[in-house]
Amino acid sequence: MISKIDKNAVRQKRHARVRKTVTGTANMPRLNVYRSLNHIYVQVIDDRKGNEKGGVTIAAASTMDKAVKEKIAGMNKTDAAKVVGAVVAERALAKGVEAVVFDRGGYLYNGRVQAVADGAREAGLKF
Repeated sequence: MISKIDKNAVRQKRHARVRKTVTGTANMPRLNVYRSLNHIYVQVIDDRKGNEKGGVTIAAASTMDKAVKEKIAGMNKTDAAKVVGAVVAERALAKGVEAVVFDRGGYLYNGRVQAVADGAREAGLKF
């Protein structure tokens, strides 16, 4: 019998491997990306604050936000991801964050994940 590969389990292993070395600090927080089938979620996280289970979210945006939903009406998912990247960058810059470490969440760096990074860079975040 042929067994099917669990792509999400492979992604989670890849993400855990990367997260051993990539951490967010107060000077350079982590820009985390989570991609579901229809939506994309982005957070700017300071891993040094908070408790041992997780850090403190400085800024966040997703395609589910009311402000973002109005902007992305009629767009495809890649263009919507670019808008989400720009929105989270604006929110992070408003909180005083200028540079971040990009955490692609174990996903390949193309498509929507790359669009988030491009949108955040165009809005002024450095990474």
